[in-house]
Amino acid sequence: MSMFSTGILVLTSPLHTLPLRIAPVLSSAAQVVERTLYVHLHPGLNLGAGGGQPRPVFIPPVVDLSSLITGLYSNAANVCSHLDVRVLLTNVRAQSNNSSSPETGGTVVTGNPFPSPQPLSHSPEVVLTDFALQDPCQSPLVAQCLQRYAGHCYVCSPGLASVLLHPQLQNLEEEVEKEEKEGQKEDWDSRSDPMETYGEVVVGGTFDRLHGAHKTLLNVSCLLANKRFLIGVCDQELLKKKVLKELIEPYALRVQRLQEFLQDVKPSLQYEIVPLSDPFGPSVIDAQLQCIVVSEETRRGGEAVNKKRLENGLPGLVLHEIQLLKDAHHTEMEEEKISSSSLRSRLLGTLLTDPKDKPHLPLVPYVIGLTGGSGSGKSSIARRLEALGAVRIDSDQLGHETYRPGEVAYNRVLEEFGSGADLINEDKTINRRALGRKVFGNKERLKDLTDIVWPEIALLVKERIQQAREEGKQVCVVDAAVLLEAGWTDIVHEVWVAIIPEEEAVSRITARDGVSQEDAVRRLQSQWPNARQVAQANVVLCTLWEPEITQRQVRKAWDLLQKRIQQRWEGAKPPS
Repeated sequence: MSMFSTGILVLTSPLHTLPLRIAPVLSSAAQVVERTLYVHLHPGLNLGAGGGQPRPVFIPPVVDLSSLITGLYSNAANVCSHLDVRVLLTNVRAQSNNSSSPETGGTVVTGNPFPSPQPLSHSPEVVLTDFALQDPCQSPLVAQCLQRYAGHCYVCSPGLASVLLHPQLQNLEEEVEKEEKEGQKEDWDSRSDPMETYGEVVVGGTFDRLHGAHKTLLNVSCLLANKRFLIGVCDQELLKKKVLKELIEPYALRVQRLQEFLQDVKPSLQYEIVPLSDPFGPSVIDAQLQCIVVSEETRRGGEAVNKKRLENGLPGLVLHEIQLLKDAHHTEMEEEKISSSSLRSRLLGTLLTDPKDKPHLPLVPYVIGLTGGSGSGKSSIARRLEALGAVRIDSDQLGHETYRPGEVAYNRVLEEFGSGADLINEDKTINRRALGRKVFGNKERLKDLTDIVWPEIALLVKERIQQAREEGKQVCVVDAAVLLEAGWTDIVHEVWVAIIPEEEAVSRITARDGVSQEDAVRRLQSQWPNARQVAQANVVLCTLWEPEITQRQVRKAWDLLQKRIQQRWEGAKPPS
């Protein structure tokens, strides 16, 4: 079956039967769509009946619908986590005194939800459905009807394809009947009451790497809101204590992705996205707000918001609580719930940005430049890579060599900084501690020193790489604290960065070197901060956890590296 980048799934089953169908339907859809899957809900839609083309209708926001959305995103995280799933709500609207709908358990709102086709951020190339065929001969007719229906609702790509998933789901029908007979099916009908909706709703969060739990929060909020939806996005101070904060997407990118998602989901709402520099933001001063959406984990935060509002003379907000989504793929170092911190931890060891093309570098050996701040565990990572087969080049050790009598850097340093007894050891070598005191805190003198030493170290690094090439070695890792500051990225194929939270780095430095906390902090402040290094990294690693976890990161990074190297070699081979 052909694969499509973007698809739209039209779910036609009654709401009370959909919970059992979601997982197999999504699994089948994932065999057809590989990037973005939109979900359009139309319970009871009959694509096989005669008498004209079926049209979209409004469906009411009922409790079943909220539960279904939660279950849908939860199942998507389990069976098709690679897909960007988005539940569309343009055709969901609250209104009373209309005809009853047994499929949705509520009232049908008359009118056309789509006066003109809604544009989506990614144009669907294929439309899929769970619609059950009564007669296989109907398949071409139903496919055409489905295409026309999707085209009436959304702007689709020319030549829109259609796929009927029901033939792949036939075994499910017996399972659904069995579950219902045994009473294992949750009583969805008992919770098909209309949802209470509100004019203005507020939520807050980091919204890093938008995932299923975020989407559940946003979708349910869109169900609850009739007019305005206010979203506070954590920034600056609120990010400081986040796990792997250096890997959090920039604020502007998080906002952009939020806007795109929300505009797809329910374009009729007024969206307002604001930065949060404190836990409350506008939620405690905006008199128009009526409801705040929380999880069981953030309920106390919602209660704190209401306490502040009362102090400010404002009425409290309705707290609408949604459930946390379980993460079926979590490891022992990750949270059981779906969370951004777990997703960030899974990025460790992976390729975050493609390496720049450097045709001046030979393919062999492939050179990794490994850097990181003091206490980051950079050198322990280098030794782990060495154990896996890389040639380790220790630039700090090479730095010692440049200070030996007779070396070019040795003579130039003495010319620049003097040759007094305070700078020369008894064996005629340079006293590096004394030299360090001469340049500490003086940027100009420090630059004078690095302008002498760094080019000489780079020459020695190149010599070691050449030696590895002559010995037939495949991979070199240049262990260099100053890789980025010295501008040595032109001699490596990839930049790998080791990071650690500052408080942990301070603890390690004081324990290892016997210096005070103040000295450790000053040392870190004299180096590039983690965020600046990560901005130039192809791969990021973190040694915050147990050694076994670091080893798994390194092993993952190494295995992925081998695949990249193999691809480079295959790409460099002349065509046969």
